[in-house]
Amino acid sequence: MGYELAGSRVLITGGAGFIGSHIADLLVNEQVAEVIAIDNLVRGNRENLAAAAARARVTLVEGSITDRALVERCMHGVDYVFHEAALRITHCAADPASAHAVMYDGAFNVVDAAAKAGVKKIVAASSASVYGEPDYLPIDEQHPYNNRTLYGAAKIANEHLLRSYCDMTGLPYVALRYFNVYGPRMDIYGVYTEVMIRWMDRIDQGLPPVIFGDGSQSMDFVFVRDVARANIRAMVSDASDIVLNVASGTQTTLLELSQMLCEVMGHPELKAEHVEERKVNPVRRRLGSTELARERIGFVTGVPLREGLEELVAWRRAVLAQPVEVVA
Repeated sequence: MGYELAGSRVLITGGAGFIGSHIADLLVNEQVAEVIAIDNLVRGNRENLAAAAARARVTLVEGSITDRALVERCMHGVDYVFHEAALRITHCAADPASAHAVMYDGAFNVVDAAAKAGVKKIVAASSASVYGEPDYLPIDEQHPYNNRTLYGAAKIANEHLLRSYCDMTGLPYVALRYFNVYGPRMDIYGVYTEVMIRWMDRIDQGLPPVIFGDGSQSMDFVFVRDVARANIRAMVSDASDIVLNVASGTQTTLLELSQMLCEVMGHPELKAEHVEERKVNPVRRRLGSTELARERIGFVTGVPLREGLEELVAWRRAVLAQPVEVVA
């Protein structure tokens, strides 16, 4: 049996954020009765929900999933939950105490409250970080945990938390292991801004992008709207008690990415500069197997990398062109 979203009340943690807000957009298309977004607005912002709010009932609750009472109040009468709230991998490394509060305690608050409220199903964000340095490519869901980061450890714990609650309470779940997500609404101002944004800042100044290492490191880039669509597919499917990769199945090196981004931004003459490789998450290869997600929830990506980069660049330029509000 599948699940019906029409007429339902849906909660998204991190709902005003990068991926959460794109899920909200798609939920509007599913004719849900209400989207409730919990967000502390550290990574997310209200504007991300504007498009969805213009078409359907969207309630933004400003607060943190570390606030157990708040999570329990928001969960009342909710049918489905998308759990997206998290800290970045670099933030986790810089502030382990906050990482524990959000990624462990906060996740527990969400899952426990969902089970007690009788939620029909939860779809939660996991990460390809759980795999660490791969033993083989493409990486399938049976690949061992080679993670060596605090962020990845928390995602592994979240997967096992969901599995435990599924057994204890019967709460259906799907955990989605995102590979390298990019696209509109990426954080362009934050302290832990993604490398693509930093590259675009430099390219706009006529400066070459900076690569940590020799550039042969590879990633599997998946466009944010495809990721949101995977979430919807996972929710309405009959799949449960399972983890699935959300990947493009295409391997791209950082050198290839930097050159493509320079071309899309109109500076094909720029060539990347190289600096010492960072120590936070020195994984050299990423390529996800897409077979299980195709089989279980019918998900395949639809946006090629160059097309996605063109949309990202256009969105960023539009944001930067907006007038800055001056407070007297």
